[in-house]
Amino acid sequence: MDTLKIGDKLYNVEQNGFSDFARYSFSEVVRLTETLAVLKNGVRLINRPKQSYIMEDVGYSVNRNKGTHWHIVSLKAIRNAQIENEKIKIHDWFEEKQFSLKEKQYIYKMFKANEAL
Repeated sequence: MDTLKIGDKLYNVEQNGFSDFARYSFSEVVRLTETLAVLKNGVRLINRPKQSYIMEDVGYSVNRNKGTHWHIVSLKAIRNAQIENEKIKIHDWFEEKQFSLKEKQYIYKMFKANEAL
């Protein structure tokens, strides 16, 4: 388990309750002090890796909020973020969209056709 260096890319996942989407934040280490790593988005992390079990095996605690961890970016994290962002985009589109009767009929027919398969 290594300490962070300038240029390291990290991510965090937040979720408001079990029914909410996982919302990923990505940032990069831009400055180091004796004990902290400062991210581009202003978050200050304690530059001491520790076991996490939240998303990855190793995490870095947020200064003055030790329950929130940031993790080194992995391909798995990027893919999971893409999947979650797609879910959010679809959900928001359906929330904002006002369907006409013709559109509702089309959607209904599409679902009925898939049920027959």
